[in-house]
Amino acid sequence: MRFLSRRLVMPNDLNYAGSLFGGRALEWIDEEAAIWAICQLETNCLVTKHIGEISFESPALQGDIVEFGLETKSVGRTSITVSCLVRNKATKKTICFADDIVFVMVDPTTRKPVVHGKTLEGLKTQTEEEVRQLNLNHD
Repeated sequence: MRFLSRRLVMPNDLNYAGSLFGGRALEWIDEEAAIWAICQLETNCLVTKHIGEISFESPALQGDIVEFGLETKSVGRTSITVSCLVRNKATKKTICFADDIVFVMVDPTTRKPVVHGKTLEGLKTQTEEEVRQLNLNHD
């Protein structure tokens, strides 16, 4: 799982109990997972098809920095399935976990599913190459 993005919990993100509102966390998860899937499939013509089980483990409070860990679970002909772990940056404590987030590639005109031509193995290789390039640029 790669942790690539962070957010600061602000007052407008809080529920009546003073912790991160679950709906806001879900909004962030959908956005972060979509960005991950767009980068993996190298297209922005994706729609959210399904979000599976979501487990809330601990609260995030105002001022906490939360980070999003993402990984590709599987790749179908027209889809990609992603998992997202949200955790507290400082304590590493899990805030919530969303499993089986499915995105489908669609034709921008017809909005019908289209084959993307990617494989799980190919995406792993692609990600390893991206990490290698980032490491080279830091030297």
